[in-house]
Amino acid sequence: MRFLVKSILAAAGLVLAACAPQHTARPSSDAVERAANLPQMKLFASTTPPPATRSNAQIARDFIDLSFALENGTQLKTLTRFEGPVRVSVRGQIPASLPQDLDRLLARLRSEAQIDIAKARPGEPAQIVIDAVPVKSLQRAIPHAACFVVPNVASFAEFRKTRGRGQSQWAQLTSRSLATVVIPSDMPPQEVRDCLHEEIAQALGPLNDLYRLPDSVFNDDNFHNVLTGFDMLILRAYYAPEMRNGITRPEAQAVLNRLLPQLNPRGGSTAGGVSLHTPDTWNTLIVRALAPRTNEADRVRFANQALRIARDRGWRDNRLAFSLFVQGRVSLNKDPGRAIDALIGAGELYKSLYGSSIHFAHVATQMAAFALTAGEYHTALRITNEALPAAFEAENAAVLATLMLLKAQALERLGQREAAAKLELDALGWARYGFGSDEHLRKRVAEIQALAPS
Repeated sequence: MRFLVKSILAAAGLVLAACAPQHTARPSSDAVERAANLPQMKLFASTTPPPATRSNAQIARDFIDLSFALENGTQLKTLTRFEGPVRVSVRGQIPASLPQDLDRLLARLRSEAQIDIAKARPGEPAQIVIDAVPVKSLQRAIPHAACFVVPNVASFAEFRKTRGRGQSQWAQLTSRSLATVVIPSDMPPQEVRDCLHEEIAQALGPLNDLYRLPDSVFNDDNFHNVLTGFDMLILRAYYAPEMRNGITRPEAQAVLNRLLPQLNPRGGSTAGGVSLHTPDTWNTLIVRALAPRTNEADRVRFANQALRIARDRGWRDNRLAFSLFVQGRVSLNKDPGRAIDALIGAGELYKSLYGSSIHFAHVATQMAAFALTAGEYHTALRITNEALPAAFEAENAAVLATLMLLKAQALERLGQREAAAKLELDALGWARYGFGSDEHLRKRVAEIQALAPS
């Protein structure tokens, strides 16, 4: 299930407009005109993400932990999946961007995960139904959810009608034959696409999320929005002939020992995998720190406690970096100094672990905004230039547009107005995909334009 907690993080950098010191300077008349005359929406072309880079030993451990538990911690006795071809249908108030994004996703699942999946022909029964409903209706059913997937129902209406009867509980399944993915019909195109990727992947395969994963949509940190090379490897193993429906945890481990060296030769053997246990307390604190209805003081308190756990346990991985990132985000109003220190720490750790990745790009939106606010325009240029390739590679239009708009402001303040105007126009095309409505887009642009002093 994709929660609105993720949407908070998805708009990386934009919170700073309300939190950073404000200036009386107004956007130039040229900037206002550019934002008023929006260009055509930009879309990402078909790409193939880099393959998984971790060892097969750890990937096998990740597969087991993802596949034999639910997000709420419930343990599953057996693996369940669809048997035979999987057909997908779409119903409801279908967003204009959905058909193209769905086609791209299904094509990738066929070629990379080698799953027999396609759109259902007219009159053909579907195993996965995508039902697009207004976000208010969706959240009346499950508060704070951006989208979700449920088994054994053919529509959102059927889910609401039969809810509580037990038929839509994943833990009760012995096999999969039908699932409905409920997505918002009135959210930005990128959010709709992200829901398609995560929820269809969970309809097909693993039902759990793990914060320790640095390269996966099966992670509530929201840094990866489209299925990665790791995710496709997991799904390919999930639907390998050897990984039959109803297989137990020990049986799945035995299959992985034989299968992963064939599917991922660069990963080596599957011997020696170590489970990187994450305590429930840390998970709960992170969720509470990012929960939409948590007050600001409690956000800071929860984030500080989560960071303390990460440090006490000696973590030096994705979980420590994310703890720092969350502390930085929630401390912006109350303690800007601590926020900057935490964000710098998160950025440095992410870079040491994964290079100039999408993780660093999320932090970079914050740091570039601070640099603009301080009048450090060359610093803002350096930060955005380093982060832009990762945002594009990860197909995150919201982060990409934010970085481009921050860079455009730095260029304009340095007197490079022609380059700034060209970059901003390009950014607005991506912003239409990442931010959605023109009103929302113009608001975000104005916030970014107001960061830099005159």
